[in-house]
Amino acid sequence: MAINDKKAVESIYRENYNTIQTLVINNNGNSDDAKDLFQEAMIVLYEKAKTGQFELNCQLKTYLYSVCRRLWLKRLQQVNRYSGELDNVNEVVPVEEDLEEHERRNEEFRLMEKAITNLGEPCKSLIEAFYIQKRNMQEIASSFGYTNADNAKNQKYKCLMRLKKIFFSQYKNGNGNG
Repeated sequence: MAINDKKAVESIYRENYNTIQTLVINNNGNSDDAKDLFQEAMIVLYEKAKTGQFELNCQLKTYLYSVCRRLWLKRLQQVNRYSGELDNVNEVVPVEEDLEEHERRNEEFRLMEKAITNLGEPCKSLIEAFYIQKRNMQEIASSFGYTNADNAKNQKYKCLMRLKKIFFSQYKNGNGNG
């Protein structure tokens, strides 16, 4: 990277930007803030690598996450959106657990999305109507042709059980192919 390898930079961006964007958005920021912050972190990484004495003793994504986290907390503190203490935070904050938790949750969301896709109709639409569109059971009963809200509720329950079964069979396999 110290010799301006464009492919390496693109790869670092592709593999790490979404995690940083999530960090920023979940902590009072927006996607423009995330872009600026990631760019700053890349400059920090580049400057460190350029010295020739930079030794990475953790995964690159962990290093970038910790640099971004520190820079973001510092920026929030400057605009009074963060009241925590930064004085005692090392340059590289221990963030392995945060990062692992974030990656685990992303994988669970991916598996859930795949499970919902595999659910089929009318279950997929019914689940989406209730949980995503926030429609009540009476509205769902009318639009799906159920005789009443209780029947729609029973069908939703059956669909949830089916979704749960699909999700956990994928989760157990760990690959989302099942």
